[in-house]
Amino acid sequence: MKKIFTLFIFLSAIQLNAQEPADALRFSWYNSSGTARQQAIGGAMTSLGGDLSASFTNPAGLGFYKTSDLVLTPGFNFINNKATYYARTEQKKRYGFAFGTSGVVLGAGTNKKDRKLRGVAISVGINQTAHFGNNLLYRGMNNQSSYSQKFLEEIQDNNDKDANSVASNYPFGTSLAFNTYWIDTIAGGSSGNYQFQTRSPIATGLIQENTVRNRGGISEIAIAGAMNYQDKFYMGAALGIPILYYTKEGKFTEADLMGNTANNFDFASIEESLWTEGAGINLKAGVIYKPVERIRLGLAIHSPTWFSLIDRYNAFVTTHTETYKGLLTQSSDIFTNGEDAEFKYGLVTPYRIMGSASYVLRETEDVRKQKGFLTADIEYVNYKASFFTTDPESDNSQSTKTYLKSLNRAIDNAYKGAFNFKAGGELKFTTIMARLGAAYYGNPYKNIQGARGNKFQISGGLGYRHQGLFLDLAYVHMIGNDIHYPYRLRSGNFTGASIRQTGGNVLVTLGFKI
Repeated sequence: MKKIFTLFIFLSAIQLNAQEPADALRFSWYNSSGTARQQAIGGAMTSLGGDLSASFTNPAGLGFYKTSDLVLTPGFNFINNKATYYARTEQKKRYGFAFGTSGVVLGAGTNKKDRKLRGVAISVGINQTAHFGNNLLYRGMNNQSSYSQKFLEEIQDNNDKDANSVASNYPFGTSLAFNTYWIDTIAGGSSGNYQFQTRSPIATGLIQENTVRNRGGISEIAIAGAMNYQDKFYMGAALGIPILYYTKEGKFTEADLMGNTANNFDFASIEESLWTEGAGINLKAGVIYKPVERIRLGLAIHSPTWFSLIDRYNAFVTTHTETYKGLLTQSSDIFTNGEDAEFKYGLVTPYRIMGSASYVLRETEDVRKQKGFLTADIEYVNYKASFFTTDPESDNSQSTKTYLKSLNRAIDNAYKGAFNFKAGGELKFTTIMARLGAAYYGNPYKNIQGARGNKFQISGGLGYRHQGLFLDLAYVHMIGNDIHYPYRLRSGNFTGASIRQTGGNVLVTLGFKI
């Protein structure tokens, strides 16, 4: 039964989630993460090196190691969303634990000046590169459109005029809405020649509410290595294995604004649950060059990540049509033998290119005598390069391929490449370090329906180094803007909620020389 409805689940899950700006970029538009040291300086690590987090940014930075480190980075974050929808603002908060870069670096060096190879290092680390924990709530009064128009458009797209077909062939939305009378046939039709309409009283107004609960993240394991060539050239590469887990629970409700008890509509809602999990693989490579002492130049390239994912999905519709049919409910699991529908597929996320420069105050071979640094990164991410692929061992039919091609075209039309900027610095006072940083993440959306987004971070922290022990503390404060659509229509008016997001992340890195 699951195989029968493979395409249905993909159409529902992807159309309702992956094409929404709040979800479409969730696997690629995220803030940098790492050790407390890296986060305190804005996440800039492409030319700096000497930190385990280089495994996830520019592996060449591991080439600065001539000893070995064991690193642990626990963290705690909080986020507050203010969502404005049709001039009404609601607020929702979320708190949770997270972790930054943790693992081990094994480094070895030589002081022999006649040797061209001055050092090598390898590392094994894990990092939560993306954190999806988030709560969202918005509501407002809308007399322009209804969620139910999505169902009508799906019927129109298929030129479906058969009531029996509509009642059974769209099990993750349209059929549920039809069987509970959120949408209905227009009087005067005949078998195989029906037209359909919504019962939502759009003209007199609807009270709409959307709640979304996201959980999960991407935890990446990296195995990296680097070489130090004459203390001038540093080269490194890393193999990344990201493990992804994401859940989304959403409920959209619209109710009669006027409370008219004679129009055969009180309220309707659709509840959806989506679970996504899987793993992927990527490669990272980079170089760092010191043309003169004190100056470091870095370049890193991250390949796309090739994910193999599986979705599990269900939907539930409730409609109250007052005296017409009363309160009716229907779940998608009646079409799927009581189980969640499943779909296996591939996802390729964008590549990244990073350039960087650092200026080290009092650069010496003995890092204990250095007095600090200034560093800055610029990163380009081509968000429109994301695309979905079929799973050769699952549904590889022509209809699925055709749909994926149209979905990928939609991604090309919705997103664009963007630049991210990160900068920071450190001052060292014997065993104590003070750090500051900032980062700006550019708008990944094309200007469609006013979609825009950006993120800005300011950060700071302290560090302590003494006799093989190091302790770093960082706080990152984030301010962001985004947009979230409860539904999209091919024609007709629809709008999204403007999201103003603030939050913070506290990280502590504890490390030991081994």
